[in-house]
Amino acid sequence: MPRQKPPWISTTVPSAGPSAVRRTPYCIGPSPYSNRCATTRTLPRVGSGSALRKDRLARRPGGAGPPEPRRAAGTVGGRGERTGVVIEVGPGAGDDPTAGIVLADRYALAGPLGRGGRATVYDAEDRLLGRRVAVKVFHDRAADPAVLREQETEARIVASLNHYALTTLFDAGVEAGDPARPQLFLVMERVRGADLRSALTAGPLGLEQACAIGHDLAEGLEYLHGAGFLHRDVKPANILLAAVDVGTRPRAKLTDFGIAALVGRVQREEFVTGTAAYLSPEQVDGRDAGPASDVYSLGLVLVEALSGRVAFPGDVETSAFARLDRDPDLPTDLPDGLHALLRSMTARDPARRPGPGEVAVRLQEELVDDLVRRRGPEVRPQAEAEAVRLAALRRYDVLDTPPEAAFDEVTRLASRLLGAPIALISIVDTDRVWLKSRRGYDAEAVDRNTSFCVVTDPGTGPWTIPDARADPRTADNPVVLGDPKVRSYAAAPLTTRDGHHLGSLCVYDLEPREFDGEALRTLEDLAEIVMDELELRLASRRAASAR
Repeated sequence: MPRQKPPWISTTVPSAGPSAVRRTPYCIGPSPYSNRCATTRTLPRVGSGSALRKDRLARRPGGAGPPEPRRAAGTVGGRGERTGVVIEVGPGAGDDPTAGIVLADRYALAGPLGRGGRATVYDAEDRLLGRRVAVKVFHDRAADPAVLREQETEARIVASLNHYALTTLFDAGVEAGDPARPQLFLVMERVRGADLRSALTAGPLGLEQACAIGHDLAEGLEYLHGAGFLHRDVKPANILLAAVDVGTRPRAKLTDFGIAALVGRVQREEFVTGTAAYLSPEQVDGRDAGPASDVYSLGLVLVEALSGRVAFPGDVETSAFARLDRDPDLPTDLPDGLHALLRSMTARDPARRPGPGEVAVRLQEELVDDLVRRRGPEVRPQAEAEAVRLAALRRYDVLDTPPEAAFDEVTRLASRLLGAPIALISIVDTDRVWLKSRRGYDAEAVDRNTSFCVVTDPGTGPWTIPDARADPRTADNPVVLGDPKVRSYAAAPLTTRDGHHLGSLCVYDLEPREFDGEALRTLEDLAEIVMDELELRLASRRAASAR
């Protein structure tokens, strides 16, 4: 007897439209928009709801300097639908219909990064903070202002999320030129790099790269679920990669929370959200989807990353039914442990799937095992110790986070009190040293193999290099041989309460010098302030999760 077609099956999986919002009013991203994509020149004009500058739609007066931006009346939806709100159109806008447009007197668009059924994401510059951002502008206005307010509330919740494997929401604004039909835009972290879907067009990833990506995403999902959210649309197009070169550990970030929902608040629906190829069996069947649904989708993503093939290809109906009848085919050359993990992640019974925390641990173990297979058993103790240290680092959710005044004040003090032009809070990651705060230095990260923080660390107490050119550990370092021509260095370790070394607070001088005991004690005291701040934030997050 042929299987009964679920009521939501048609030629395409419906996007989260107006009915979706009514049935599941806990979406993080705005959903009350049709799939019509307006293409007029001034489409992206939005403005008056910015969380930081709600009333900044007035233009700055002209003056000396760059050419005065042109002005264009904002229209959304069709030509001639004037709202009376003015946007700026900067120089060079003639080449691209969005180039030079400035939203809310702050976000200067530089062209589209991608388009979807509900929104377009633009590369942009945040003029206030001088950084690159991604601005997501939804195509249509909300017919129901109450629905838009609901989406704004959820955007604020997402803005409270802070994890290295989740893209960060910086700002949200509403253009209300027509009060009855307001429009939402989101300002997000701009991740440099391709998405996983694009990366896989060149072929499958290696085992190390796939496990590293999976580890990051599993930790991100564990954090997301712990904060009370489901993602519900884990797929390669929603996974951004900072690096995918051979020999380089890729860093994965999960993005697009447009159809996410609160754990425990998802109601049974007659339709499904998500992309057909990556849905869980319970989503296909119309059953309630819990955290295990995201784990299943991540399992399918990893299968595709390792094999280079979509696990359940075909049209929507064929793809959806296939997972109800069989498990995905796995590559035959996988290590036994990874094969077993992927099989459990893609089990049709949600109760048999591991949680995302267990997935992260097992993928880290696979990375260690892979290193041992490639380099020999003698590296296992060191690799296992480093895996434990990295796990400790991840719990602080400090990597790839925006600049923060609390940490910038520490580097300012370190620079002033020790009379050094460069001061850094250095966090040692897998293959890089990421700079949480930097004074007198522009780069956000440096290669781990060349970082002073790594190559000179004695493992205990503060340390110093009086003359970097005379020290064999640093004499051929790029920052010694070239700009900024570092000549001396002092550092104090950043150590957790349970003894894990996260990195250092360090200062650099451009002249050889001895840092005396008082200077090193000052550096130690400031390093303790950094760790106290990190520990306080960790304790606050744990207390919030326990409530």
